[in-house]
Amino acid sequence: MCIYERVALFGIMIAGLIGAIAPRKIALRWVAIIIWGYAAWRGLDLAWEHTMLQLNPSPFASCDFFVNFPEWLPLDKWAPAVFEATGDCTVRQWDFLGLDMPQWLIGIYAAYLLVAIIVAISQFFPSHKKA
Repeated sequence: MCIYERVALFGIMIAGLIGAIAPRKIALRWVAIIIWGYAAWRGLDLAWEHTMLQLNPSPFASCDFFVNFPEWLPLDKWAPAVFEATGDCTVRQWDFLGLDMPQWLIGIYAAYLLVAIIVAISQFFPSHKKA
């Protein structure tokens, strides 16, 4: 699951790059905002599911042993050091201030999603340009 959470983070970074290409072009800006919001939502959903697996371990609920990327985007083959699954989702590998990685990601992705929503709403209000 952490691999998919990582992909969601890369989705947010790609959205930022798309938005930075031509921020004045409305269509490109909306594409970036939509990708940003979707990646943040999927990241939040995955981090929540990962946290539930760690807090409530069950022999009937586990994560995939191998990542399932589409054939046209085999990230695990292109960059195995970053996208190859190597561990068990139910094992807490590290923590910081009492929270482990997926718990921190819940807060991080929630913040990304909140800011994406605020930015999307702000698109409907004209900016005040000084002459």
